[in-house]
Amino acid sequence: MKRSFLSLILLCACVFLTRAAVTDTIVVPSGNIPVAAKVTVITPDAAAADTTARFPAVYMLNGYGGDNTSWTKIRPDLGDLADRYGMIFILPSGLDSWYWDSPVKPELKMETYMTSDLVPYIDSHYPTDARPSRRAITGLSMGGHGAFWLGLRHPDIWRNIGSMSGGLDIKPFPNRWTMKDKLGTIEQYPDNWVNYSAISLIPSVQPGTFNITFDCGVDDFFAEVNRDMHRALLKAGIAHDYTERPGAHTMQYWGNSILYHLLFFNEAFSK
Repeated sequence: MKRSFLSLILLCACVFLTRAAVTDTIVVPSGNIPVAAKVTVITPDAAAADTTARFPAVYMLNGYGGDNTSWTKIRPDLGDLADRYGMIFILPSGLDSWYWDSPVKPELKMETYMTSDLVPYIDSHYPTDARPSRRAITGLSMGGHGAFWLGLRHPDIWRNIGSMSGGLDIKPFPNRWTMKDKLGTIEQYPDNWVNYSAISLIPSVQPGTFNITFDCGVDDFFAEVNRDMHRALLKAGIAHDYTERPGAHTMQYWGNSILYHLLFFNEAFSK
């Protein structure tokens, strides 16, 4: 009897100790992007303990040259962070798209994929709290631009927005990161380079709509465009958190920065 009781205790202890966030790699069917892009989804362990619970969702966008595995390489402990905060993390593959519906490549509609395909799929297959106030979007570099671009254009989906080392104004970089393949050259299509910059969206934003946080390393080549975004938001009277810290365009910087974003979002979700 004592032996059976001890075995039961050990079994329960093992179950408790081995509970952890669940990581899935999925493909969401879509005709809006040219390839079957992988998505990593990390669900906190609390979802298994309470199947009726719903959790805030944080979409984490990768930078140029990255994919759905980029964030797990930067922070291998994302599962622990999902457990700590009780959040679901969604890590799509950005396909070097800058998260636009390309005006010159009709087969690349990344914005439509994200908003019309990915978000509904996640909400129907995972225990997300589907209120916009319980969704956040952030990213690094290209993904920082994408988070502002998607978030500011879709307040019906996201009310919490972040960016780290984001290329928030693309106009100073007309020959970098294959952007001209998605927009056309700046000489041929100058309006595209204005209209598809995240900073151009600020005049259309209603103050009080979003919770916004963004940052950049002082040695980053995107530092000045982040300062420009900060100044534009101040001029428009849009509340936001902006931080500059020592660092450059590096994995080490982003691995530290994401911790601040999760703290910010956790506070916003609790309101």
